[in-house]
Amino acid sequence: MKQTIIIIIVAMMALSKTYAQGHGPLFGLQTPTLAKGGVDFNAAAMSLATKDDQSFMLRYIWSYGVTEDLQLNITTPTLINRLSEAPRTRGNSNMPANGDIEASVWYRFFSNAFGVGKRFESTAILSVSTPTEDTRGGINVSNSLHGAISTGYASRTWYAWVGGGYQYYLEESNDQLGDLPYASLVVGYRPNIFMGDYPKPDWRVFVESLAEFPGASVNAGQISPIDQRGKKVMLGPSFLGLYGAWGISFGALFPVYQDIVQGPQERYRLSMNISYWL
Repeated sequence: MKQTIIIIIVAMMALSKTYAQGHGPLFGLQTPTLAKGGVDFNAAAMSLATKDDQSFMLRYIWSYGVTEDLQLNITTPTLINRLSEAPRTRGNSNMPANGDIEASVWYRFFSNAFGVGKRFESTAILSVSTPTEDTRGGINVSNSLHGAISTGYASRTWYAWVGGGYQYYLEESNDQLGDLPYASLVVGYRPNIFMGDYPKPDWRVFVESLAEFPGASVNAGQISPIDQRGKKVMLGPSFLGLYGAWGISFGALFPVYQDIVQGPQERYRLSMNISYWL
């Protein structure tokens, strides 16, 4: 409980300076990119619980809008409590969940504003990451590559994003972490009561789902005894509140299906962001 309170306090002190983003889902892939010249600093508090352990981590993201469709990002973690046997997962499209430092490029290759406050858009993501530990679950861990594509619809009332990605770890000393294909689907709703102008508060609610298909890891050239290959589906709510220049988003995911050959079974994931726009 003390660790959870500390994370919440630290996250509330972390401000996000941005010009264009911060209105999307918490866990799933999304499409918005910063405006040209836009600079963003974001901090998130994250926790992942298995049957026997719980992780606590802070995530910091620095972003820069090269153009309105091209964005560069650097993501770094502060690990407060690391899982000794961590599931392979990502926090969302811009947040590795297991302590990796990551650099990524977002490119919005399609955008169509076809009505007042309505648009379709698609974004491609390419990332490279390096781990902050030498081993993970008893396996030597190396750098990884990540790619994803997301397509979304946004209006003044309804939102939806669908996408998929793939993370691939390079071999290290005859060990190799299994790959991670995944997909996400998010639906959001903004009630009519929150469509007034400032100083009225503005809230959105999302239903987020995440499907992951971790592959088998290799240890000393053989399939690892701790074989996390299989599939899992996570589902849960998230909320985004805006008031003037302030924003807060928080949510949770819970497993609705898990079929892992051998490895940690998840109980839940938590995340929270505090934002301030200039």
